[in-house]
Amino acid sequence: MADLQSCSDRYLSVRYTFTLPDRPPLTYEVRMDPETLAAPTPDVPPQPWTALLFKQCSNCPLTADQHPQCPLALSLVGLVQLCTDIASYDTMEVEITTPERTIRRETTAQRAVASLMGLVMGTSGCPHTRLFRPMARFHLPLATEEETIYRATSMYLLAQYFARDRGWTMDADLEGLSALYREMHKVNTSIAKRLWSVVKTDSSVNALVLLDLFSKALPDTIEDSLDEIRYLFEPVLEAMAHSKS
Repeated sequence: MADLQSCSDRYLSVRYTFTLPDRPPLTYEVRMDPETLAAPTPDVPPQPWTALLFKQCSNCPLTADQHPQCPLALSLVGLVQLCTDIASYDTMEVEITTPERTIRRETTAQRAVASLMGLVMGTSGCPHTRLFRPMARFHLPLATEEETIYRATSMYLLAQYFARDRGWTMDADLEGLSALYREMHKVNTSIAKRLWSVVKTDSSVNALVLLDLFSKALPDTIEDSLDEIRYLFEPVLEAMAHSKS
């Protein structure tokens, strides 16, 4: 949609609009470069809780001399401000407009904010979350756990296909995907500590907790999770078996 090229044709845009009873709508727009899928650096003043060394993630590869501000924390400043007066249990209508479609649904603030937060984190400058940028480009709002399993594994296996083109060894066993989510659990834990130091309501923290439940569970349950969606591929496997016979 042309109107979602934001203020510049340079960016792709996803817009979230939250509507709560007896309140004016709240809008948050995530812009990303169409090639790098990175969001522009937020134009917000640094705050104590966004400093790199403030509750820095144990697996952070950045140094304060080159990155005085945590890029992920900085990307969340606007979202934290948006959620100042929203409680996680509040019911809202959320409208999400992507370059391809518009989705409307009534849901809890926690779930709506978690969906937006995942997109904000994925397009931030954090070295760990940048691995999720392909999913950010094809953002699926309010995704279920089953949908997330499908998208995450599909993204990772497609990345392995491109890695093979570079002469690298393919990770068909998804060990790297499990490792990726283990690292994300460390990031989520530290970001939650940052948020608790500044938030007035629990919506943003609980949204992160909701995201982290998946990050924490996936490495140990990936085979079981994939077994749950195996049935989706039975028609394909049957067709493949027929073609080989």
